[in-house]
Amino acid sequence: MRKIVLLGSTGSIGTQTLDVVRNNSSELKVVGLAANSRVADVEKQVREFKPEYVCMYEEAAARDLQEKISDTGIKVLSGMEGLLEIVAVPEADTVLTAVVGMIGIQPTIRAIEAGKDIALANKETLVCAGHIIMPLAREKKVSILPVDSEHSAIFQSLNGEPRDKVEKILLTASGGPFRGKTRKELENMTAADALKHPNWDMGPKVTIDSSSLVNKGLEVMEARWLFDVGLDDIQVVVHPQSIVHSAVQFVDGAVIAQLGVPDMKLPIQYALFYPDRRPMAEKRLDLFELHSLTFEKPDTDTFRGLKLAFDSAREGGSMPTVFNAANEMAVKRFLKGDIRYLEIYDMIEEAMEHHVRVDNPDVEAILSAEDETYRFLSEKYCI
Repeated sequence: MRKIVLLGSTGSIGTQTLDVVRNNSSELKVVGLAANSRVADVEKQVREFKPEYVCMYEEAAARDLQEKISDTGIKVLSGMEGLLEIVAVPEADTVLTAVVGMIGIQPTIRAIEAGKDIALANKETLVCAGHIIMPLAREKKVSILPVDSEHSAIFQSLNGEPRDKVEKILLTASGGPFRGKTRKELENMTAADALKHPNWDMGPKVTIDSSSLVNKGLEVMEARWLFDVGLDDIQVVVHPQSIVHSAVQFVDGAVIAQLGVPDMKLPIQYALFYPDRRPMAEKRLDLFELHSLTFEKPDTDTFRGLKLAFDSAREGGSMPTVFNAANEMAVKRFLKGDIRYLEIYDMIEEAMEHHVRVDNPDVEAILSAEDETYRFLSEKYCI
């Protein structure tokens, strides 16, 4: 029985993780659930999965939940203190981090310090703190198991292969709903347009990031840390069908790829059962139905998120944090209709140009860079 603490239980990855647990109830047990503020959803999860602990990040939501589940005897925690406590409970052996944002960094560090394996679906953890997370995981001898479909595909393609024989990581991107559009066409795109992803069922933030290629830039930074490769050894390939989830090219020219239908439950289940594979009752890939697979170069002149991501990664230090924070703020404003689509890139670029890079930042410096970015953009845009 593998015992899991799930951070971000009401989001897209969180609910699909619970589907995996539901389908493997004799082998997976949820001992802790954490969410932000959706009390009604968490109450339903608590009553079905009966964890020992639950954490609501918002204090008021925690008080509300405590009242609603007072008949269960389940311990209710709150805030960052609650997250730091729930990831280290002795009953758990794996923490799946599916929260969105910088909030995931400190709980991940605490979980590693407590000796828990990490099933990682929070991008900011490695984008902003990869230089802290990966050495700590090696020191504590815990596994970092990627949940993102692309990183899971790379992880699977590397399985059993010597790491020093890797020549290139081939990181695939669907291109999102705006693939092939010109900058002129993007000027009038709305949030509703950007949320129409052709292949994947994801939350609004990740879906917008997919449309701008910012998400792929964040994944490049993650891959750099996960697989210990240089930025020049990561190539982004637009693959509209989302069937080849990513691949690895080796020094002899061989390319090993992982293919499958676009379904996040596969990489989630793989991470939770690794190194084993378990049956899934989901749709199978039918090559006869596909007929063809196509691959394109990304248009980084139009979709500047990818280029800005590479720029921030090359500068390193605190700059990836600024890239991430500026994008996070810009996407929130875009979803509210406060800015136009292409202004997402402008806000990121302005924040990066304003920032004075900090080399090898600790967690305090990372959070400080995030706050500074928010303050700068708030003042500039009168938010």
